[in-house]
Amino acid sequence: MADPRTTHPRNSVLTAIPADAVERAARVAPDVPALAEDITPDNLPTLDLAWETTDLAASGPEVIGAAVKTLPNAPGVYRMIDKKGDVLYVGKARSLKKRVISYARPTGQSARLARMIRATAAMDFVRTRTETEALLLEANLIKRLRPRFNVLLRDDKSFPYILIAEDHEAPAIMKHRGARRRKGTYFGPFASAGAVGRTVNALQKAFLIRTCSDSVYESRTRPCLLYQIKRCSAPCTGEIAPDAYRGLVDEAQAFLSGSSRQVKADLAQAMEEASAALDFERAALYRDRLTALSHIQAHQGINPRGVEEADVFAVHQEGGLSCIQVFFFRTGQNWGNRAYFPRADKSLEAESVLESFMAQFYDDKPVPKLVLVSIDFPERELLSVALCERAGYRVEIAVPQRGEKRELVEHALANARETLARKLAETSSQARLLAGLAETFGLKAPPQRIEVYDNSHVMGTNAVGAMIVAGPEGLAKNHYRKFNIRSEDIAPGDDYGMMREVMRRRFARLLKEAGPRPEDGAESGEGVGPWPDLLLVDGGRGQLAAATRVLQELGIEGLPVVSVAKGRDREAGRETFFMPGREPFMLPHRDPVLYFVERLRDEAHRFAIGSHRARRKKEMHANPLDEVEGIGPARKRALLRHFGTAKAVSRAGVEDLMGVEGISEGLAAAIYDHFHEKAL
Repeated sequence: MADPRTTHPRNSVLTAIPADAVERAARVAPDVPALAEDITPDNLPTLDLAWETTDLAASGPEVIGAAVKTLPNAPGVYRMIDKKGDVLYVGKARSLKKRVISYARPTGQSARLARMIRATAAMDFVRTRTETEALLLEANLIKRLRPRFNVLLRDDKSFPYILIAEDHEAPAIMKHRGARRRKGTYFGPFASAGAVGRTVNALQKAFLIRTCSDSVYESRTRPCLLYQIKRCSAPCTGEIAPDAYRGLVDEAQAFLSGSSRQVKADLAQAMEEASAALDFERAALYRDRLTALSHIQAHQGINPRGVEEADVFAVHQEGGLSCIQVFFFRTGQNWGNRAYFPRADKSLEAESVLESFMAQFYDDKPVPKLVLVSIDFPERELLSVALCERAGYRVEIAVPQRGEKRELVEHALANARETLARKLAETSSQARLLAGLAETFGLKAPPQRIEVYDNSHVMGTNAVGAMIVAGPEGLAKNHYRKFNIRSEDIAPGDDYGMMREVMRRRFARLLKEAGPRPEDGAESGEGVGPWPDLLLVDGGRGQLAAATRVLQELGIEGLPVVSVAKGRDREAGRETFFMPGREPFMLPHRDPVLYFVERLRDEAHRFAIGSHRARRKKEMHANPLDEVEGIGPARKRALLRHFGTAKAVSRAGVEDLMGVEGISEGLAAAIYDHFHEKAL
């Protein structure tokens, strides 16, 4: 049995120290802080902490009882750990002693807490200076460790922003996601990439700012198509003076900063002046720009007058699920909304779910000065103070009772109700389909993870294998995988060989990372588990034989495999199913399970073709200069600007190559030798 004091596979960044860590921290790990003196909101995401850890005991209550005897009456964070070393729960407390002793009561615990206490094999603790620091540390650890009994923010991808880059003489406008390393002004967050794309397109029409990359800008000798269709002012070729272009950029920044009324008023006045001067072409240009700005605001829906900057959170619970709608308002404009379905125990109240969700949500995101919530929760003031410490300015979390702010919250709450209703309907339908799938294919229980495989290639070239995943909540796109077929032993077009390679790579890695397949098949846990309960393979007997052969070689038994062969003339609804030890069969034409399998197969086909086309496109656009050692993007651009094409570079002599800026004599000789050897 692994010792939770030293074996923490899911939290290797943390250093676990035995029970006398406080006294022995300097001796055991002198570079790791044991208490709160070195903990700040800024270093929480990367801080290695020394934890005071309890010894193993026979049961959870004994572990907790032993821990209470030595705990201080001070704020801090605690973790409950199971026998495998996985963290079950992360919590924070104003008083560690009082909080942990509440778990030692023999009665009065909810079913969720009782299960957690029984599974606890060890506990560890870290003290902090204040309760706000404990709250920030708790949120960071929950996101990092993803404990089974905590509320988990599942969809935590970063938000897109609009960037007006200012590290170039002619600033460009573009979509940005990730770290803000580039110099410029960032506007956001926006709820989706689609919202950013629509806004950028409209801003192009309104302000004629370029969207091309700097390398394309430098290489232009005449205006591109965007100039012809009046979506760019073409600063690259001097069609607009630098000062005039700077004015367009300033207008765009003013509009995105909230001065939309003033910008529109100025454009309207300019249009009237141009019309009065009988310059109707220029007046039409201003008219089109005004129309584009109106289009942006029309797609933003509700735009509050009295709320300059705020995030709005609304939570709704039904059917054992929680939905949290988040609306983003910046510069007095609605920049979209996103729905979240955090993983939480059914027994948790909406207040607890929202509180934990918000702490994790702002762990790595900028926070506005005003946050509106649909329901109050006990530690609202504490969370506000914690966010103030992290942001460096005052952050107010309010529960509005009347007025425009209350209307914003009600609007978000209505969206949360509607979104959760659709989710429940989809989940119910999906559950019925999975139950029908289990009955059709003779499975012990409805599958929690279905993997579907397909291959795509053109005459054997750029071959790609694809795997899609579906589960109780539909398609799990974050689990999709593609496999570039790279075996040299496979003949071009050998679908069976490709399938063997894909299956071998997939399940050899799965065995290495997740261990042997559980005997009872489906695993409990968050979302779909690592091991599939059913494999669907696009093809006939040959693909089925290839898949089952690989599973046998790897010693994987009891995993159901079904191949789906297309019907005569590839007609939908006429598919034939093949399974080991069973005669081929078809399903009734209107069977919902048949439609479900067809959708899964078509999704695998779409993903495989998309991956194949992306690989083929990348190969088509590959430049021979990319293969020359020592040639990076800058030197490649210099060579192409000087010679025009890669073929011209291949024909150039050493002296001609040395005439290019940044190409030394040795590098020129290397380029010449590279193409000279290829010519031979």
